[in-house]
Formats: sequence, C-alpha cells, structure tokens
Amino acid sequence: MGVFNRGGFMNQRDYYFDNAKFILIFFVVFGHLLRSFIEDNETIYTLYKVIYTFHMPAFILVSGFFAKGFYKNGYIKKIAKKLILPYIIFQVIYSVFYYFLYNKGTFEMDPFNPHWSLWFLISMFCWNIMLLYFAKHKAVFSLTAALLIGLAVGYADWISNYLSLSRTFVFFPLFLLGYYLKKEHFYALFKPKYRISALFVFAVVFTGFYLYPDIDYKWLLGSKPYTELGAASIGAVFTRLGFYILSLIMVFSFFAFVPRKQYFFTNLGKNTLYVYLLHGFFVRVFRVSEVQNFFNKPENFLLLAGISLLLTLILSSKLITSLAQPIIELKTSQLKKLKERTRAYVRFYRKKLTS
Repeated sequence: MGVFNRGGFMNQRDYYFDNAKFILIFFVVFGHLLRSFIEDNETIYTLYKVIYTFHMPAFILVSGFFAKGFYKNGYIKKIAKKLILPYIIFQVIYSVFYYFLYNKGTFEMDPFNPHWSLWFLISMFCWNIMLLYFAKHKAVFSLTAALLIGLAVGYADWISNYLSLSRTFVFFPLFLLGYYLKKEHFYALFKPKYRISALFVFAVVFTGFYLYPDIDYKWLLGSKPYTELGAASIGAVFTRLGFYILSLIMVFSFFAFVPRKQYFFTNLGKNTLYVYLLHGFFVRVFRVSEVQNFFNKPENFLLLAGISLLLTLILSSKLITSLAQPIIELKTSQLKKLKERTRAYVRFYRKKLTS
C-alpha cells in the first residue's frame, strides 16, 4: 500500500484495499464463530455459506493482486520469512494449545498437516512460488491451466489437507486472477449500476442457499477430494466449476460494496495477518465453552457479529500487534515504539503530578 499518495482520489484508492481487508478478516472471524450453530439454525447455515462464497476467495484474490513484485531479488526469501516461519511457530503453538484445551493424552504435532486456519500460510507461499512459472505465459493460457488443475485435482483422493495441497490447487486460479488484475478493474465496480447488481446477487444467493439447504458447504472449503464430497463421478467437475463461478460473482459483488474513504478501521486493514493467526485461540475456546449456549437464540446472533467486530478491532490494534510482532514477524520494532510511547506517557504524568 502507499503507492498512490498524491491527491484525494489516489489516497482513497489506498483506503479501498485496506478497508476491504479489514472487512474480510471480520467475516473470517464471524464465519468461524458461526460454525458452532450451522446445524441448529437454517438461517445461520445459509448466512454461513454465503460468507464462505466470498470471504477467503476475496482474500486470496487480493493477495494475488499484491504479489506483483514476486520477480524481485530476495522476494522468495522475504515471503518465506513472512509465511513459513510463522506457520512453523504457530503449528507448534496450536499443537500445545489443543493438547491442553482438549485434554489429549498424548502430544501430537505434524508439521505437514496444518492446523485449522494455518493452511492459508503454506498455500500462500506455494502460490507465490507457482507464479514463477505461470506468470511467464499469457493470462488466458495460465488461467485456463490453473483452472483445469483446480478442477482435476479433486479426483486425486490422496490430495487433501496434507501440506494444504488441495486448497493450494483449488484456490490458485483466484490468486492468479488477482495477479493479472489491475486497479482499474476494481475501480470499475464503483459505478452505481454494479452496486445495485451486487445487492441483487447477494439476495439471490442467500435465497438460493436457503431454499436448497442440502447444498454442502464443504464444496466451498476446497479442502476435500470429490469422493469425500459424495461426488466421485465425472459430473463432480461441473459442480466445482459452478462453485468457481459463484465465488467469482460473489467476490466482485463484495468489492463493489467496499467503501473508498478512510474510516476508523482503515489502518487496521494492514494487520489482518495478526487477526488471522490469533483469533483461532478465542474461537476454539468459544466452541468448547458453555458460553456458546447463550447464542442459540436467533436474536443473539447480532450480538455475535458485534463480538466478532470487537475481537477483530482488538487483535488488529497497536497494543496487540506490538506484543505479537516478535512471534509473527520476528521483529521488535512495534514493541520498541510501544515502550517509547509508554515511557513518554509515564514521564508526562509524573511531571504533571509533581508540578
């Protein structure tokens, strides 16, 4: 971010992507909290599926959009440090966390089988590596090849969560599409007619999922082979193709609604990795606690959305990012700034009290 910094509209374009990332990470947190209730309430199950049609696909597409510097010297080393090291660290942390949370008799840790949301880190690294080959060719050929691989990989039963291989191949077309997109493609969505269309799309998709509750949400996860989805026939490829099309429509419908101005949460959109890695601890505790029983009533789900927003704001705040930076980024720059600010405040109030 920060490329366009002259003129009001240029700044708004920066705000646009930060706003998008913050809103998307909110939906990630909200969607994970909703997971506990999808089997008890059809409306919540419908909302859950609607969220999953766009929140991670949009994140992946935006990640591809900002991967245009992959060809620079040191880029691979940089993303390895940014993605693989936190993956290893949090794979260990979550293994210990699950050991105590679920009272497991034996400690288990498989570095090649990513815990829950950590799949995104290892897949992101792979997508950047795959760009080294796919970006050499024309967009139409690369995107077609990536799509065919994403469709075909479902027939390989051995490709699943191991090393996040299934999600890596299934979602790579979205990452690659993001790489080929330009800012103008996003800005074209600002027109009122597209926003009206986007509202209509969300309404139709919600209605469709509600009227046809048997549609399995696992198709949206991209983590399982066709046999585990109960669709081992040749027709399974058309089902996945349908979900590809649905996700693309929903992703661009979402981007049509993203605000362009600066808001109180805009700068926090730069800290989505912190929210993504840290919110799992709260979600897992929530799922095994008695607290979730309070939210069984439909009228309380609005409160759950508020809690999701609050948790997103807290985990992306300066305080939390400063404390977590040594673990996530292996840096202490924010922590040093926090210490300096704290000392400045202490000196200020001491001086004020003694004066």
